[in-house]
Amino acid sequence: MDRATQSEAIREATAAMADRMAAEKSFLTDLDSAIGDADHGANMNRGFQAALERLEDADDDPATLVKTVGVALVSEVGGAAGPLYGGSLMKASGELEDGVTAESSVAFAERYLETVEERGKASVGDKTMVDAITPAVHTYKKAIEVDDHDPLEALGKAVDAAERGVAFTTPIRAKKGRASYLGWRSVGHQDPGATSTLYLLEELFAVAEEHLDGDVEIDAEADVDPEELEEAAADGNGGGGP
Repeated sequence: MDRATQSEAIREATAAMADRMAAEKSFLTDLDSAIGDADHGANMNRGFQAALERLEDADDDPATLVKTVGVALVSEVGGAAGPLYGGSLMKASGELEDGVTAESSVAFAERYLETVEERGKASVGDKTMVDAITPAVHTYKKAIEVDDHDPLEALGKAVDAAERGVAFTTPIRAKKGRASYLGWRSVGHQDPGATSTLYLLEELFAVAEEHLDGDVEIDAEADVDPEELEEAAADGNGGGGP
């Protein structure tokens, strides 16, 4: 894709994410009411609606558009989620200064994860958004750099990895964030941050399918398992943020 098409795709992806956050607002709130402040759905919806408004006046440059979305999320999403979702986008947007390519998208994903790690101080297994984003990024990177898949297929695998990461959060005890105050009572509840992360990736994948003219199954077998990442984190070989 040329830069104009890349910018168009980013705008479309943001709009799709905003629609998804609006549609899932109540469900995310229900998830958060069980183990958090009951505001995740409202916060994410408000943040992405604000992002759409800010994009109306933003330059058609991939890095600028992504940074603009990040700024809106930092400004409008309350609590720790604003810096984690939005601040990480702002930092990672610098990897797209020369446009969106397979290489720059991997760098973007890695920088996003690194920033979440730095800000959140959580690891895989802590029952946070990290349980979805970490396996997704690891899977995407491996699919492109090791297995030589095209970005669309790699993204399909990443979504599958994130979905398994969300399922992984349900039976474990929260160790970070407000949910950690519940101790073992947090067991049996799906993490709202991991869930919204999955939704955002699903919308990104759907838009990518349209622009890359592909047809890839989201349940393409991902090679990275959340439990393996949790073991690596416990051994000091990996980590994540909430």
